[in-house]
Amino acid sequence: MGIHVAVDDFGTGYSNLSYLRQFPIDVLKIDRSFVNQITDDPDDSSIVSAIIVMGKSLKQRVIAEGIETEAQLAFLLAHQCAEGQGYLFSKPLAAEPMARLLQAGIAEAIVH
Repeated sequence: MGIHVAVDDFGTGYSNLSYLRQFPIDVLKIDRSFVNQITDDPDDSSIVSAIIVMGKSLKQRVIAEGIETEAQLAFLLAHQCAEGQGYLFSKPLAAEPMARLLQAGIAEAIVH
C-alpha cells in the first residue's frame, strides 16, 4: 500500500524502544531536544550517535529534527545521518514557497 510508519520525537514522551519491536517502524525521527545540544553536551551527542547506529542497524531511515546550525549538520553528517529538518534549511513554508524551494534545491535553502 506504500504506507510507512515513523516514530516522531524518538527518545521523548511516549516514544520508546518497545515500539521498535511492536510496530513495523520505517523511520526514526530524533527529537530536536537532543539535536539542539549535540555540539555542546557529550551526553546528547552520545544519545544521538546511539540512535543513528541503532536505526541503521535496524534498517530504518533516521531523520534529525531541529537542525539550526552548520555545526549540528556537520556532526550529523559525520555520524552518517543523511536526513534532517530544521531552520538551517528553511522556516515552515506555505505550499507555493515550498514548491519553489523544492525546485531550487536544498543548496539554495542553506544559503542565508
